[in-house]
Amino acid sequence: MNKTLIERMGRLEHFQKLSEASLEDIIAAGRITTIPAGVTICREAEPCSGLFVLLSGRVHLHKLGPAGQDNIMAVLEPVTMFNEVAVLDGGDNAATAIAFRVSRLWSIDHEGFQTLLDAHPAIAQGMLPILAARNRLLVSKFEDLSFRTVKARTAKLLLELSDHGRRTIDRREYTIITLSAQICTVPEAISRAITFFREQGYIDSTRSKIVVRQPEALSKAAQIESPFLWREAP
Repeated sequence: MNKTLIERMGRLEHFQKLSEASLEDIIAAGRITTIPAGVTICREAEPCSGLFVLLSGRVHLHKLGPAGQDNIMAVLEPVTMFNEVAVLDGGDNAATAIAFRVSRLWSIDHEGFQTLLDAHPAIAQGMLPILAARNRLLVSKFEDLSFRTVKARTAKLLLELSDHGRRTIDRREYTIITLSAQICTVPEAISRAITFFREQGYIDSTRSKIVVRQPEALSKAAQIESPFLWREAP
């Protein structure tokens, strides 16, 4: 079996305690597919489409509001598992997954995954901390929407996407529509926030990129503690 594929699957926290032989069994139980950009992988509220692992490419998770508004819940990078809840409880897909780039996926249906859990109980043990982390993320999202302004949510998002100023944000990949959907606002509102931060000197912003220049100031605007304030001196 392809050693690179085994190595990639082994990066998942869910599978890190498994042997190479177990990983081979898991890979063989599912299938590998290549999804073109723009194609829907699974659709919210439809019967469980199975479990997916993003091996390469990029996938966006979407939720539709009651009025049809489209919000991006998450931007997934390799190597990431998604649609776990549906495959665990057999219910409907919790979100719509769309390939943002050409993406290579490993997938398995609900019945096949239940068989894997019986054969490899360590998979279930590995999923517990992941699901707990997802729950904490949902609480954080609720906190953002309840207590942070659009400007504060924009600042927090820019810090996350730039890894607190260590990485340039490519605006061709993170368009204004994508950014606004991630913080549940309209493009005009996030555009105003980005303009404000640029005028304050917190960021540099062009049509092609955003560079965070003052992460501490942006952290203050986001109403969070900057990691730089608590970093020990060398």
